[in-house]
Amino acid sequence: MRPIRLAPLAVVAVLAAACSSPGTPVPAQPSASVPITPASPASVAPVTRIEVTLSDSLRIEPAGMTVPVGKPITFVVTNKGTILHEFVVGDQAFQDAHDQEMMAGGGMSMPKDEPTAIGVQPGATKELTMTFDKAGLTLAGCHVTGHFAAGMRAQITVQ
Repeated sequence: MRPIRLAPLAVVAVLAAACSSPGTPVPAQPSASVPITPASPASVAPVTRIEVTLSDSLRIEPAGMTVPVGKPITFVVTNKGTILHEFVVGDQAFQDAHDQEMMAGGGMSMPKDEPTAIGVQPGATKELTMTFDKAGLTLAGCHVTGHFAAGMRAQITVQ
């Protein structure tokens, strides 16, 4: 029997194909996230990204968002204004508590990054990745002095 000889390029191609797995998505690396149940790399769904704009007209756009239960969502938040804003996600009770926390410093408290909140400097873009574990309504808001009271909020429908 005669030995089989493979060209060096053919060997490299076969090895490369054997080592790659094109169907395996790479999990997102969140900048801030709430705990997510780990999943095997083959079953990780791509993260849904939602572009959000904060403005000096004290608005969050879009004013309404719909997100799925149990899937990672990345809010890509851009401050198009000239003053500091924040993007805080939570129900009304959470928003009220955060508002009180911000006011405790005489209205001069600086927003800090937390698992459900980010402060965004003028002209900057930051990401907030989280997974919602149950259906319902929640809010996003900015609590820099007077902003939330002036309507700087958005409704998030989780379904």
